[in-house]
Amino acid sequence: MRVLIADDHAPTRDDIRRALNGDARFEICAEAADAAGAIQAALRQKPDICLLDLQMPGGGLATIWEIAARLPEVKIVVLTVSDDDADLFAALRYGVDGYLLKTMNLKQLPDALNGVCSGEAAMPPALVARVLEQFRRREPRWRQPAGAGPAQRLTSREWEVLELLAQGRSTAEIAERLVLSSSAVRVHVASIVRKLGVSGRAAAVDLFRRH
Repeated sequence: MRVLIADDHAPTRDDIRRALNGDARFEICAEAADAAGAIQAALRQKPDICLLDLQMPGGGLATIWEIAARLPEVKIVVLTVSDDDADLFAALRYGVDGYLLKTMNLKQLPDALNGVCSGEAAMPPALVARVLEQFRRREPRWRQPAGAGPAQRLTSREWEVLELLAQGRSTAEIAERLVLSSSAVRVHVASIVRKLGVSGRAAAVDLFRRH
């Protein structure tokens, strides 16, 4: 498998090269120290894997975006010092196949890259846990008042709105609390009323309080 290494830190490139040169599964086809060089090398060499730093001049995310768009068959793996959620989730949205930290034992790098080429994700367990937690927070979860049928299940957002209604919050206050527009809150309230089969928000709150 042909690998492109892009990192502005020469000693890091040396360490990666040593880790991969000792494994017959890999051949380093190009190296780059910045975003422009990485993109040009990727288009010229068409590697199997691009191993990219996020902090290199020109921007790692811009490099990921460009390579993923122009060479969609290439596997892209980040190797970075940053374990920040913003960097992690941005890289995932831009289309990376793996996100590794420079604190890893580089002896494990060949197997991690081989796994990526086999369709596996390369990511430390601690970061996987954070990705799962982010997914759980964003994905609607369903709850329903006691005695309600399946058609009366509320999404997690609707449940939050109903809880705030029960606290006596106004539409404007709920909108501010949940970072929504007032019209979005009213849509959620209408959906709650419809799903619970009640006459209005007061009746929905009454049902909630009996939960």
